[in-house]
Amino acid sequence: MVITFDKLREIKHSLPTGSVKRIAKELDLSEQTVRNYFGGDHYEDGEVVDFHLEPGPDGGAVQLEDTKILDLALQIIEEASQTK
Repeated sequence: MVITFDKLREIKHSLPTGSVKRIAKELDLSEQTVRNYFGGDHYEDGEVVDFHLEPGPDGGAVQLEDTKILDLALQIIEEASQTK
């Protein structure tokens, strides 16, 4: 899947408080690995994810090989919007 870096960061910033922890727990990942997926770069504290960035507009194009984290993040955002 290809997404802009800016859109990926927008999704992360739209997540309700505690979502990174929930995603990490549900997918058996470290919280830092989830942060790295959304553009963090603290690889000594978390794993590198399949994240390939090509320079360009809107922060560049990001090729995501595995969308499990993104899919769960979008699900959490949808759940949060339904409870408002």
